[in-house]
Amino acid sequence: MAKELARELINAGVHFGHSVSRWNPKMAPFIFAKRGNIHIIDVKKTLKGLLIARKLLAEVVSSGKDVVFVGTKRQAQKAVEAVAEKCGMHYVSERWLGGMLTNFRTIRSRLQRLEQLEAMQEDGTLESESKKQASRLKREMRKIKSNLDGIRKMSRLPGAVVAVDARKEYLALREARKLGIATVGLLDTDSDPDTVDVAIPANDDSIRAIDLILNELADAVAIGKTMVSARPEPKQRPRRVRSRRPTLARADKAEPETVTATKQTSTKTVEPPSQEAQTQQQEPKQSTS
Repeated sequence: MAKELARELINAGVHFGHSVSRWNPKMAPFIFAKRGNIHIIDVKKTLKGLLIARKLLAEVVSSGKDVVFVGTKRQAQKAVEAVAEKCGMHYVSERWLGGMLTNFRTIRSRLQRLEQLEAMQEDGTLESESKKQASRLKREMRKIKSNLDGIRKMSRLPGAVVAVDARKEYLALREARKLGIATVGLLDTDSDPDTVDVAIPANDDSIRAIDLILNELADAVAIGKTMVSARPEPKQRPRRVRSRRPTLARADKAEPETVTATKQTSTKTVEPPSQEAQTQQQEPKQSTS
């Protein structure tokens, strides 16, 4: 299996890097040799990174989280869209808007605006507007749809981000790292491997290589979905509700004691005053001269 995959990767040109003058020294562990003026990527390291990424994505999806595929360069747009639709995940292929993860609430509000404009178009209220207003609303709808159509069904933050060309998609990787989201990146010899959690060294300018690697990751996502359905749901313990009956019982027990105490005080006989006290009260006070 690994030999066949390695042969397919080599046939796709995954081992061709950039020119020597454009390399990043941090990519030295992933470079096999130098031929002429071009660096050659070690295919063994590519396979190793691909296997680690497959395992990571399967675990993320099996835990119930989503994956976002990001590839805004011309060579990766069609492959990203096709792979995301194949595995039922989200994608960004036109432009990564700043704050798409860190300011997710605003992004959701823009998607609600898109749904509102589409409802207006279906109802015919958009055509009833003036020509200038209708063109402005259509342009707004077209712009939001081109940028955010791939994440329309994403109602929460993803569990992993897969980026093609980590150097170009540095904004997405920076936001994911800030939020603690796992990142997987296709890195050429001019990229920085420290910007991603799992690095897949590969030629990010080859359409065939990108398509092959993304399809392998999509298969891992599909495997993770089957693991979700096969995993038994954890049993939830019944919530303990604190009962107030003991306190009410204590109050009931204390009540008869207080009643008997009041009864005892009420039944006490009041002794009449003595005769000497009565005579002292009846005698008028003698004035002192």
